[in-house]
Amino acid sequence: MRPPSATGPPAPGLFYVRCQEGPSEGFRSPTFPSLGTSQAPVGSARRGSSASVIDFLILCHRLKTTKRQGWINHGIEGPESVADHMYRMALMALIARDLPGLNRERCIKIALVHDIAEAIVGDITPSDGVTKEEKSRMESAALNEMCEVLGGGMRAEEIKELWAEYENNASLEANLVKDFDKVELILQALEYETEHGMVLDEFFLSTAGKFQTELGKNWAAEILLRRNSRLANRPN
Repeated sequence: MRPPSATGPPAPGLFYVRCQEGPSEGFRSPTFPSLGTSQAPVGSARRGSSASVIDFLILCHRLKTTKRQGWINHGIEGPESVADHMYRMALMALIARDLPGLNRERCIKIALVHDIAEAIVGDITPSDGVTKEEKSRMESAALNEMCEVLGGGMRAEEIKELWAEYENNASLEANLVKDFDKVELILQALEYETEHGMVLDEFFLSTAGKFQTELGKNWAAEILLRRNSRLANRPN
């Protein structure tokens, strides 16, 4: 789930990624040679080759440097990256208690790929004026491009399947990971409130009542309990 944002640049084209220095800089053309062109990176056509794997991993490096735009728009200095967000979600899937019928390994995989298309399209927030349907289309096209860079094959198809499962909320695993997405958001908001001495009500209001699983509800309740205690003891 993207942090809500009050301001932002115009809606991006498909193969554009948001500059990371701040919201005022808008979008920039990517530097990865294949995106938006008919040329694939060297080696990407050799399915399963080491070259294709390294090309893909270089592209995924953007997830480490793409900052979550909602935090930037709310004035957070040095905000988390998309990769930071997905990594802690994967940890949540790893440490969560067992649930009947739940495939933990699949939850971890979904968490690791659910925002992977943002390596190309950037972190699109509601303020960008992009509809939910258009955002999904853009991310699906970007994901296809990334899987072509990987060289296709079973792993690429698995990534597409995991992403679609999450996007469509199509399984118990997807339900839980969507809850982790919101839990990670409000936990990060609480951490920024504590670190920066600010109040970020918008993030808590935007997720209220939207948790689908008991586990997600319980974790969110614990975060809210800690937040309410902090706010109650906050100096006037």
